Amino acid sequence: MKIQSNAGFTLVELMIAVAIIAIIAAIALPLYQNQVEQTRRTTAQSDLLELAQWMERRYSNGFDYRDGGNNPVLPFTQSPQTGTAFYNISFSVNATRDTYTLQAVPTGAQANDDCGTLTLNDEGVRGAAQAGCW
Repeated sequence: MKIQSNAGFTLVELMIAVAIIAIIAAIALPLYQNQVEQTRRTTAQSDLLELAQWMERRYSNGFDYRDGGNNPVLPFTQSPQTGTAFYNISFSVNATRDTYTLQAVPTGAQANDDCGTLTLNDEGVRGAAQAGCW
């Protein structure tokens, strides 16, 4: 007489596997989201630096950051430069002949970023809501 054995998982084994997966997901998802926010922030910082170089080239041509007394039209106003905007880039105050301050304001999925608005001025001074964001 041959005895048949049931192969498979019991309900308890299945519940333990689901619990392990849930614990791993609860730890991994916030870490992943933090990395995505950090990558977007780094892109915005790079874009601010690119615009600062653009402003310096303007200044070297006429010793004035402005365009006829007004803020110049920036070559791009979002970060990343194409696709979905996660930062809106603009002047935080009106540019003068020899000063400017650029800002990158988080928007959309990046709006809850702890670092908040990133700034960069003509002297290279970088600012953010928290230390260590640049």
